[in-house]
Amino acid sequence: MAEIRQTRMFESRGVGSWGAGWRALSDGLSRRLWSLQSEELCAEAKRRTGLEDFGDPPIEPALSILVDSLELQADLHPLGRFLMRVHLLELLETRLRLVQGWSGRLEALEASLIQRPIFITGMPRSGSTFLHELLAEDPENRVPRVWEVMFPLPAQNRVRSEIDSRVRKAEASLWWFRRLAPGADSVYPMRAWTPHECVAIHSHTLLSGEFLSICQLPTYQTFLHAANFGPTYNWQKRFLQYLQLECPAKRWVLKSPDHIFALEGLLTVFPDAVIIQTHRDPLEVLRSSSQLTHVLQGLFGRVSSLDQLGVREARMLAEGIQRIMRFRDVHPELATRFIDVTYQELVSDPLAIVRQIYQQFDIRLTEAAAERMQRMASNRSRYRRRNGSPTLAEVGLDGPTEIHRFQSYCSRFGIICRQ
Repeated sequence: MAEIRQTRMFESRGVGSWGAGWRALSDGLSRRLWSLQSEELCAEAKRRTGLEDFGDPPIEPALSILVDSLELQADLHPLGRFLMRVHLLELLETRLRLVQGWSGRLEALEASLIQRPIFITGMPRSGSTFLHELLAEDPENRVPRVWEVMFPLPAQNRVRSEIDSRVRKAEASLWWFRRLAPGADSVYPMRAWTPHECVAIHSHTLLSGEFLSICQLPTYQTFLHAANFGPTYNWQKRFLQYLQLECPAKRWVLKSPDHIFALEGLLTVFPDAVIIQTHRDPLEVLRSSSQLTHVLQGLFGRVSSLDQLGVREARMLAEGIQRIMRFRDVHPELATRFIDVTYQELVSDPLAIVRQIYQQFDIRLTEAAAERMQRMASNRSRYRRRNGSPTLAEVGLDGPTEIHRFQSYCSRFGIICRQ
């Protein structure tokens, strides 16, 4: 029996050693094939485009901090490293081409006004995506679509179907994404024509919460949450002006939970903006956001267990909520520019919430727009998850502890926490 146990231990160690060796070999090979060095990435983007000017804001130090964090903390697997390199190169190349395209149209861009945009922010997984899509049904509103954020530049030889070609490219990219991360579609469905989040626009500046949603990057996260976002919103403004050049300017409706970390910068660049803050039971948010983060990060790296992710999600959620509450306390003069929407009210009667928003912000809601919104709300089956969210224990959280953590938030906005 002792000999059998020793043999099994040897075999187990041998398998483990072989697995560790193979992992080290594949990681080393992928590092040589797909470098994530900032200088090399910038040089490659310049070589591919034949362009030199990245414009403002500066690429550095954001890119160096991001790639260093990717190398040292994200535990990227070979596929994730390849996908991240492709993504970063696409961002850098698009930025070079956009800066060149904008340089010859400065007068037109400056004359393309963005007036009283609506920003949706607040807790993640609190109905903000649904609300964004709902407001996009009003023909008087304008949202950035996934396809035009992914591929904002038209083909050099423009033809009538060039928009269709960019839509097809976006659809193909999203199809592959769903194959590689099949769990993502059940918790965050995305298609070429759906409204896109502002973090995807911010990604061109390398200052974006998008990177935190797909990789574990503690150093980059600290840097990001201390950054000055004024230049990032300047970039977003120019991006939106560019998108609306070819069509009449409409009221922009924009969305990202990450705006809660950067309201000073947002309102400096968009001084007449109005803000919808969405709310939900934090315990429900943490179960859902931990599940989504686990799926997304698994596409790029060897992710922590779900319970470790839950602890990090709770910490970041609490930080964001405290930031926006402090901002609103310090700026009582902006009270009428904010409106609060709870998840439960939104899903119970979407049109009533829309009417409330339009009334407070003095926007006319036409019957045609209301009918379109009602049809959209009636066909929201794709928001019904195929699988339930994990329990609090499964994401490593203790109910009473989290209720205490978010007590002031829940009391202020009338949110009931349910374990």
